[in-house]
Amino acid sequence: MSTDAPSVRPAGETDLAPMAAMAADLVRFHHALDDRRFFLARGIEAGYRDWFARELTQPNAILLVAQLGTEIVGYCYGRLEARDWNMLLDRHAALHDVFVLQAARKHRAGELLVSAFLDHARDRGAPRVVLHTATQNHAAQALFAKLGFRATMLEMTRDL
Repeated sequence: MSTDAPSVRPAGETDLAPMAAMAADLVRFHHALDDRRFFLARGIEAGYRDWFARELTQPNAILLVAQLGTEIVGYCYGRLEARDWNMLLDRHAALHDVFVLQAARKHRAGELLVSAFLDHARDRGAPRVVLHTATQNHAAQALFAKLGFRATMLEMTRDL
């Protein structure tokens, strides 16, 4: 892996396989944190590959990849969203996924991806970005706080 800083760019068709593999790892990470809250479906890589392929055609989707040399080392995914009365949330961009391969984390790939996402959301008219992070994921929370995010909600779950 290169020692340079990764470049961040919009995702394309050729990025679907590595993005889907990383998305599956993200799902497995969350499932391992709390298997009663986060489901793990069969065929998760194929499902994400199909999902991301559809999202690439959607005008409200933002898909970015971080690349070191010729290797895709991270991705982020989100969408521009309208006002949501249920969540009392005005127009915004929702940042759904951020994942960086372990070896690339020391190269600031996560920070660069989220910063680029913020720029894309701002350029497309979003007045704010909202995200959710697992309560146990302190590294992600520290990154988001460093980039100016503040805690606003806490999800709670009860099994019935």
